[in-house]
Amino acid sequence: MRKSVVAIVGRPNVGKSTIFNRLVGERISIVEDVPGVTRDRIYAEAEWLNNTFNVIDTGGIDLSDEPLLVQIREQAEIAINEADVIVFLVNGREGITAADEEVAKILFKSSKPVVLAVNKIDNYEMQDLLYEYYSLGLGQPMPISGTHGLGLGDVLDEVVKHFPTDVQQDEDDERIYFSLIGRPNVGKSSLVNALLGEDRVIVSDVEGTTKDAIDTEFKREGEDFTIIDTAGMRKRGKVYESTEKYSVLRALKAIERSDVVLVVIDADTGIIEQDKRIAGYAHEAGKAIVIVVNKWDTVDSSQDAMKKFEDDIRKQFQFLSYAPVVFLSAATTKRIHTLIPRIIQSSENHSKRVKTNLLNEVIEDSLAINPTPSIKGQKLKILYTTQVATKPPTFVVFVNDPSLMHFTYERFLENRIREAFGFDGTPIKIYARQRS
Repeated sequence: MRKSVVAIVGRPNVGKSTIFNRLVGERISIVEDVPGVTRDRIYAEAEWLNNTFNVIDTGGIDLSDEPLLVQIREQAEIAINEADVIVFLVNGREGITAADEEVAKILFKSSKPVVLAVNKIDNYEMQDLLYEYYSLGLGQPMPISGTHGLGLGDVLDEVVKHFPTDVQQDEDDERIYFSLIGRPNVGKSSLVNALLGEDRVIVSDVEGTTKDAIDTEFKREGEDFTIIDTAGMRKRGKVYESTEKYSVLRALKAIERSDVVLVVIDADTGIIEQDKRIAGYAHEAGKAIVIVVNKWDTVDSSQDAMKKFEDDIRKQFQFLSYAPVVFLSAATTKRIHTLIPRIIQSSENHSKRVKTNLLNEVIEDSLAINPTPSIKGQKLKILYTTQVATKPPTFVVFVNDPSLMHFTYERFLENRIREAFGFDGTPIKIYARQRS
């Protein structure tokens, strides 16, 4: 069963992201004193009085007709529609603005429970600033300070009173978590929308539009998924704004949270060095990986062209020889249906466990085909092999002397294990240990 959902809404720069981070207990949203810096809905889990619920941080609702701000307003309205309870945040030091009044009108239309929180009330002497907010007609204004954490308990007490009584906790979470990584403007947000069949995240031609990681749940082909869309990663030397730095850090954190990582490449611009660097993050984290070539509608999409592009990928990404390659177009949804089966397969292989007796039979056959090498008169002896972990599949090979395990022979064993058990889409790790 789903958890209750709380949306934090308000005009730009009233402290929504600071409050969000206070509620969820970690710095998930970007916090910076620049209006409009939060651009997409952000989801995270919070807990209060034994109630676990999802919190949505939203971009500030702005009345401007500037295209990006219009989309931010639309995103906030979507979040309002999804929420069970809405925390309407205003800036107590600035008084009621025309934008506050317009937001209040939007909230009236939603017919959702609203808790009015007046931020930046840092001490008791500022209580008099609350009175004018009664005129918004949204009930008793509650004083809080996001900076100092004051009053949040009272707000949360009020929030949980409005939770639907039929909402229960999620049971064991067996869903597949996957994230999308890649340099800016390769079409990650468009791909999210194509998979979901709706405009879940902002799509813009401006590089770096997505600045936050977004969790979205959906179901496809009998499987439950959580998709994490991340901000495009830029080269370190080109990361000037602090917001961009936080975006890169969150993208790396999204990789850590994922079962499967989609490395998204732009078919139009081809492979660049940054693509390999980004893919390396996921590989080093031991995640299952699918390489996605997006915008395939903008280039020669013949079978010969596809094979040539994949050959180039294999050459450029030699460390990802296990990763399947999917060609598609998020804009036209061409070949989009080929992606989900690859994600499922990679996730299953990432969690696969091999029986010890079968594993050792494969190793014995491998030794017969290619005997272990001798180094300085000493011969490597493989005594026993066992799988010790999944995600990624990890194997320990007990030997007479680990220093005799040359990386080329380790690679040979890896290839033999892959051939025997099918680990497409996931890295596997092999460690040589001396039997005690």
